[in-house]
Amino acid sequence: MTDERHKDMPVADHPEQTQQSQSQAAAGARPAPQPTPHLARAGAGTPTLLLHGWGASSDLFATTMRGLGDGFDLIAPDFPGFGATEPPPAPWGVGKYMEWTLALMDWLGVERANLVGHSFGGRVAIKLAALHPERVARLTLTDAAGIRPKRDWRYHLRVRAFKTWRALAQSRYTPQPLRMWAAAQVAQQGSPDYKAASGTVRGSFVRIVNEDLREYLPRIQAPTLLIWGDRDEDTPLADGQLMERLIPDAGLVVFEGAGHFAYLEQSARFCVIVKTFLEG
Repeated sequence: MTDERHKDMPVADHPEQTQQSQSQAAAGARPAPQPTPHLARAGAGTPTLLLHGWGASSDLFATTMRGLGDGFDLIAPDFPGFGATEPPPAPWGVGKYMEWTLALMDWLGVERANLVGHSFGGRVAIKLAALHPERVARLTLTDAAGIRPKRDWRYHLRVRAFKTWRALAQSRYTPQPLRMWAAAQVAQQGSPDYKAASGTVRGSFVRIVNEDLREYLPRIQAPTLLIWGDRDEDTPLADGQLMERLIPDAGLVVFEGAGHFAYLEQSARFCVIVKTFLEG
């Protein structure tokens, strides 16, 4: 059901970056976006936002932040509903997460920034770069989501069956044995991301994975670097190749042997390439 999947990856903690980010953010004159963000911040130079994937958090960018080194004001927020940032008050689509990111930039006094987006973070970065080109200097998308896969009749049949079971499980008019059976069917369905989510985050997930962003790709004006693992099964390489064709100024680098987390699996290579690109 989803093209974004969280995998546990060990990374080092970086509390000093978080403390620095909180003190810097507190100095801003504009109100904080809601929910109030938790973020990591390090370095000085060109503002560069690192946007994480679904089910992940800013922690997964700790290695990237160290690897990019000096020359950048690196800002890695936890999206609402992930890490230490509270969930959104209602189910959000990509547009609301984009607006939250813009509000974060305003709060921090960042008028224009580089964007680095992984998976779901790539969705947000695509929409922000397309709709607010004046706010984006350079764009890096790594194993980014946003291309809705083709779905045959089997997929639509499964969706219809799931909705039927869910309605039976939630109705007080359903006989108890049938309600229990329907609830068991619901529990077996859905992707790991859907099952792991709850509340407004689950509602957000459903909205987000059903949104196809390919219409926004030709509107991106920023120079764009695409980095993809050739073994990515969540957002396949074909998605990256399509983005390269549709984004006016884009180039694709393929990491052989890497999967959906290419930026972590080959982190040193990733940082060298991205640093060179962002420095222009």
